[in-house]
This record gives sequence, C-alpha cells and structure tokens, in this order.
Amino acid sequence: MTTMEEERDVSSDELSEEKYDPVEEIQRVIQSIVQFGEYRRTQRKESHNLVRRFKLMLPLWEELRDLPQPFPEIGVTWLSKVKDVLLFAKDLLKLCSQGSKIHLALETEVVMITFQKVYDKLSQAFGDVPCDEMGISDEVKEQLELMHVQLKRARRRTDTQDIELAMDMMVVFSDNDDRNADSAIIERLAKKLELHSVEDLNIETLAIRNLAAERKGQQAESTQKIIYLLNKFKRIAGMEETGILDDPAAPKMLERCTSLVIPHEFLCPITLEIMTDPVIVTSGQTYERESIKKWFQSNHNTCPKTRQPLEHLSLAPNRALKSLIEEWCENNNFKLPKKYNSSGPESCPIDSKEEIPALVESLSSIHLEEQRKAVEKIRMLSKENPENRVLVAEHGGIPPLVQLLSYPDSKIQEHAVTALLNLSIDEGNKSLISTEGAIPAIIEVLENGSCVAKENSAAALFSLSMLDEIKEIVGQSNGYPPLVDLLRNGTIRGKKDAVTALFNLSINHANKGRAIRAGIVTPLLQLLKDRNLGMIDEALSILLLLVSNSEARQEIGQLSFIETLVEFMREGSPKNKECAASVLLELCSSNSSFTLAALQFGVYEYLMEIKQNGTNRAQRKANAILDLISRSEQI
Repeated sequence: MTTMEEERDVSSDELSEEKYDPVEEIQRVIQSIVQFGEYRRTQRKESHNLVRRFKLMLPLWEELRDLPQPFPEIGVTWLSKVKDVLLFAKDLLKLCSQGSKIHLALETEVVMITFQKVYDKLSQAFGDVPCDEMGISDEVKEQLELMHVQLKRARRRTDTQDIELAMDMMVVFSDNDDRNADSAIIERLAKKLELHSVEDLNIETLAIRNLAAERKGQQAESTQKIIYLLNKFKRIAGMEETGILDDPAAPKMLERCTSLVIPHEFLCPITLEIMTDPVIVTSGQTYERESIKKWFQSNHNTCPKTRQPLEHLSLAPNRALKSLIEEWCENNNFKLPKKYNSSGPESCPIDSKEEIPALVESLSSIHLEEQRKAVEKIRMLSKENPENRVLVAEHGGIPPLVQLLSYPDSKIQEHAVTALLNLSIDEGNKSLISTEGAIPAIIEVLENGSCVAKENSAAALFSLSMLDEIKEIVGQSNGYPPLVDLLRNGTIRGKKDAVTALFNLSINHANKGRAIRAGIVTPLLQLLKDRNLGMIDEALSILLLLVSNSEARQEIGQLSFIETLVEFMREGSPKNKECAASVLLELCSSNSSFTLAALQFGVYEYLMEIKQNGTNRAQRKANAILDLISRSEQI
C-alpha cells in the first residue's frame, strides 16, 4: 500500500511538471477575477478599473503562451511573482464584491491603500520582466512596457471623496440627539450603500456575522459600530432590529428559511420569523402584518419579495395559512411568539392622504391662525414618515412653504423652514425645493430667524446641498456669512449644524474662496481650542478641504496654527492625529517654510511615533511629510 502511494506521488509530480503551464495558470486567475459579480458601491469604481486592466492583459498572456517552453528559471520566478500579485488582487476584489458594505465604508481608506499596494506590486512586476531571457519579441516587449507605464500612472481617488464619506459616518455616529438631519443622513447612507431593500439587509447581516467570526472578538468597538448602523438601516426598511452577536437567537433567525423544523412557507419573507398574523398583498405574496405595514410606512409601494409595484396597499388576511400555522404549532408543541395586535384601524396613512391636500390649501389662507396650524401640522406629518413627504410635494405644498419663509411671523417661519428640512430628506424633493427659489429664503431665515429657525435652516442647507448643483447655488446666494456666524456664535447644536453644512458646501471648489472671505478660519481654529465641543475632527476635515486653496493657505498658515497641528499629532486621538497630519502635509507640500516651522515645534518625533503606531492613513501621511523633510535637508 505504501509503495503504491509513493509510486502514485512520483508519477503525479512528473505529470504536473510536464503539464504545468504558468501562463495558463495566470490566465485562469484573471478569468476567475473577471467572474466576480457586482462590487460594493464604495469601491465600485476602483474595482472596475482594476478588473478592466486585468482584461486588457489577457491578449498579452495569449502571446506569452506561444513562447518556447519550458521557461528559464528566472522566467518562472517572474511569472510566479505576477501570479502572487494577482491572487492578492483577487482577495481584495472578493472582499469588495462580497464583504460587508458598512465595513467597507468605514474602512474606505484602508481598502484604498490596499488598491494602491496592488498597483505598486503590479507596477514593480511589469518593470522587472526578464524579456531577453524568456525570448520575448520586441512587439510584446512594447506591450509590456506600455502596461508598466499605465500601472505607474494608476492613482487612487481623491481624499475629498473619502473625507465626504467619513463625514457622513461621523455625523451618524455622533452623540447628537436623533434629529431630522440625522435621519436624512441615515436614509441617504442607506441609498448610497445600497442597503435599503430587505434582501440587501439580510445579505449584509450575514456578511457582518462572517466578519465578526473572522475577527474572533477583536476590534469589538468597530464591530458594534457596524451593527449599530445596520440596525438603523433595518429600522428605515421596517425590519426588526437584532443584536446579531449578543442575541443568541439572532444567528438562527437568518437560517430559518432553510430550516427543517419550521416550514418555509410559514416564515415572513421580511423578518424570516414565523408569522402570527399573515396577510396577502396584491402581488399574491404573504407577509406578517406588522412587518409589511412598516415596509409601506417607509415609503415603499412594491412587493418586498418580487420587487413588483403594487396596485394598492390594501392587506387581506390569509386565514387559511394562519389556520395551518396554528395547527402545525399545536401538533409540534411550538409556542408562537406573543405580539401585540394592532387591531385598530390603519388610520395614520389613510388620514394623512385625506388631510394633506386640505392642509396644503390652508397654507395660503388669509387667516393667520389657520396658516400657523397648517404649517405646524405639515411639519409634524413630514417628520413622521417618508410617504407623507411625497404626498406634501405631490399636492403642491412646497411653493407655499417657500413663500411662508418670508412671513413676518417668527413661529410660522420656523415651522416652514423645518417642514422644508423634513421634506428635503426625500431625494426627489431636493430639486423641487431649490427650483422654487427656497435657497435665498432659507439663507435669510438663517440670518434673521429665531435660534431654532437658524439651526434648522443650517440643517436644511446641509440636506439640500447633497446635490452638487445646490452647493454652487448656496455659495452664489451668499450663504457662507450666516453659516460662519452660526459657527461662531450659535449654540452647540447650532455649531454642529453649521459645521456639517460648511463641510458639505466646501467640497465645491468655487466655494472654498467664499468660505475664506466669509471668515471661516477664525471660528474653525476656535473649535480646535475648545476641545469640550467635540468637533475637532470636523474642523480639521474642513481645513483639509480648504488648504488646497492658495487663498486659504495664507489665512491658515500661521505659526500658531502649525503649533496647534503639532500638538494634536503629539497628544490627540488617533483620528485627530490622522487629520492633523493630512492638513500639515498639504501645507508642507506647498511651502517649505511650513516644514521648517513644524520642525521647530518638534514634529519629527511625533511623526516617527505616528509612523509606528498611527492609523493606516496617518502612517501614510507621516511618511510623506518625513520624505519632504528629508528632501529639504538634502537641498
């Protein structure tokens, strides 16, 4: 037996030596990479770019296969090196295709650095091709050299886009009270990350469970953040929130669809839990009443399972299925979970549909009290659920609300701007609000309104400026001075509303100069000094956006500010150090005198510490500054 195994091993090795084709092996790796499905939105552009480059390589490998074989040892070593890089890239692309969307959004910078590593490794590999030893023709050599040049030119996307996503996450995970602006960001993030359907959220839940299993209890804080945001998305979609890790029943919940214990048809497609009150929608699918009602209340008019539009949102009890479930439970001694029956009439959506047209009409009433009651009611209804936001817009509520912004009654003004803030949560309403000329009116309220009206005006500008064209409109409409004033003199809530709006607006290149001329630098520096406000990262993120502007560098580049940056790099949080290093790098790249000033304040020591222990992004920035210092010393 042993002899036969040994003989088989020997002949197998000989066979593999005869048939092993390293070029064919590389082609198989590339073809397997090309077979990956859709990529997560946060890394989609980079993933498609990388896959496109691999596709361009395929004809090249076809030509390399025609070379005389066996390859010399140096050629085999080179091909093995290329294969290792491709396998490294394959793991990265698999993560971007199948990993947790929330995790990939939180770790955007780390993932982007990994993409850069792939390009660096590929560039190095294609720069060391043993062309002469392998007998590569001049024509193929030219193709290899062209591929090398293209890989060297490959660049990661700009920091601005990464910071914008980081700012969204920062706002969501802040300790602010649960206000409308936060809800707007959560809904926008759900759409941006494509986590708004039941199916997507169930897949994301499984991806997060796999991530937690891989981490084996490490990075617990990051994992809890991911679960926290997942549950916020589930709440929007009308799904039950789960602890996933803490709740021992949670893992089973997602496996019940294939369970041999509970029949599949007894489970609600939304929650994957056994139904106690099954109802039928017009597509013929059955759901738990409470779950499908939450789905409808979250501005959906489709069937969650089939994704088909529903003719109407009426629900019909599935008495036959309910009877079967009860019979099965009795026969199997299975206790149904207790749920409170919402046996009362489904009055809220119906009342809203009937009430909103009359309320919109009352907005134009000649009676002040009637107007005040109508605008206050619309403010409340537009806060309660997404369907009401659509209904108000469909019944022509936006134009009279914009007109009321200029009304002398401060309470009506406050209700009107808050109602528009609520309505702006719906993506389709943003353009409608802007088209009606709301931006200058909102800015006027921001200048002259009550304290609450000013705060909600800033939040409204933040929500509306998610559209790039509105960023420009706000800047042209002189929106910066009142936002900067709110940042300087507002309440803590007002400062936070102002700083998020100012960050979003300053992504627009033309707005950077406007921000400087409005005097934004002084209050931002004040935020850095007052650490109790907890807005250091936000202030540094805005300064990083502005520092690319020459006018801004003149304002920012003061010795006291350089000293402040160095202080954060010495004793700040990991995120503080990362942001401070990013700003300092931009300053030092533009003017060597900033580098010398930073050295006077002892930055070298802190850069070395960040290089060893900082976040991945901070380490990269620290290395870049150290390179600048080294070059300046050589000069």
